[in-house]
Amino acid sequence: METWIDWFLATLALPNVGLPAIFIVSFVSATLLPLGSEPAVFAYIKLNPDMFWPAILVATAGNTLGGAVDWWIGYAAKLALVRFHLARRRRQHDTEHLQHIRHPRRHRAPPLDKKYFRWMRRIGPASLLASWVPGIGDPLCTLAGWLRLSFLPSVAYMAIGKFLRYLVMTTALLTLPDRFWHGIFGWIKNLFV
Repeated sequence: METWIDWFLATLALPNVGLPAIFIVSFVSATLLPLGSEPAVFAYIKLNPDMFWPAILVATAGNTLGGAVDWWIGYAAKLALVRFHLARRRRQHDTEHLQHIRHPRRHRAPPLDKKYFRWMRRIGPASLLASWVPGIGDPLCTLAGWLRLSFLPSVAYMAIGKFLRYLVMTTALLTLPDRFWHGIFGWIKNLFV
């Protein structure tokens, strides 16, 4: 197991692989694992300052594609839930008339999408400008698919938000002097020396 982890980390080593590693890390961080891709983008740009714009664009593409996958997951989940309820109603159809005679129908609470998701429907795909926010960005993309917001405008707003996130965060991190980073990680170096 340890050799596999070493091989995997060596395969994704930034100086050797570069932009494909940025794409993979950005994609995976938007879909499968709750990790941030900003450290990988920052480290790559710190090693190769002339690759600033390509790294930002590749990270944006990977993260946006991951957000699009989240949108489709939400869309498919809603579709599966609707199919499940339809199948359940068909199964209960034969006995429903007997239950209706014995037990009158009760009023149900309004569906969740009418009660809680009204704000997202009102704002529409523009709400996905906030898809870059850690912790809520990925569920927001999934929720957009669940609510069946238009796909292409949703992806466009995701891309704009994620591009601005990478641009602002990487620029802010690059403006900090090197002695700041050495001061933060100096204690780790002292542990091993």
